Amino acid sequence: MTEEEKNQRIMESENAPKSNNVVDMLLSKNQQKTVDSETMILETQKRVWGALKKGYEYSGMIDESDKFLRKNVFSKLDMAVLYVDLVGSTTMTLEMPEEKIAIIVSSFSQEMAAVIRQHNGYVLKFVGDAVIGYFAGEANGLLVADNAVNCAKSMISIIQKGINPILNQYDYPDLMVKIGVDFGKNIVVRYGADIENSHVDLMGPAMNIAAKIQNMAKPNQILIGNDVYERLHPNSQKEFSKIVWTKEEWKYRSRTTGEIYNVFEFRG
Repeated sequence: MTEEEKNQRIMESENAPKSNNVVDMLLSKNQQKTVDSETMILETQKRVWGALKKGYEYSGMIDESDKFLRKNVFSKLDMAVLYVDLVGSTTMTLEMPEEKIAIIVSSFSQEMAAVIRQHNGYVLKFVGDAVIGYFAGEANGLLVADNAVNCAKSMISIIQKGINPILNQYDYPDLMVKIGVDFGKNIVVRYGADIENSHVDLMGPAMNIAAKIQNMAKPNQILIGNDVYERLHPNSQKEFSKIVWTKEEWKYRSRTTGEIYNVFEFRG
């Protein structure tokens, strides 16, 4: 499909009923989540184009994560944790109008949230220009690892094929991200006695190491911890290679063996 054809489809879809909005669907509670990648990319382009052109506002998110966490307060849960962080946002704030920065960062965050939901994950929180998601492994840690890794791959694709082509039409710079994923037990904590309104969050090694891994990533790089890598299908493992860092660069150790914790890079 040519760029001209894509733009035509984007413009045509502007008049589609709101019920066809894929982000509205993905962020809602009871809708089917399975959407093919081409549709996701085209819908992303439509929304980002609308946001830049007409101030399109995303629909509100059903906070499934909050409900899930409140149901499991003080429980220790196996899960994959994913951090995706926008690269270069500080530079953008110096070069672009504030209102455009707000639109781009907001659109980026909500598109990443949609991808997390598409892969059966929960959106834990938005932190500045980063999004934190998690994939609960109550029944199958192997499936959770696959979901998290496939989510990370889709995020890169959505940014490169969905968001950036629209930004380029406005002479805005390409977006790039750093992604880190880890697996392990985290405890659900509630800050206060109010069962319904007290803040709930996750705390644990997987949360911490996923953040550290993401911080080590290069632009548009996906890094995963060894506990994720070991749960991937052998064919998927072939897409990753182990990274060797110096002791000064990476000092974190495995929670089970005490050895330096291995991190793997996605190479496709």
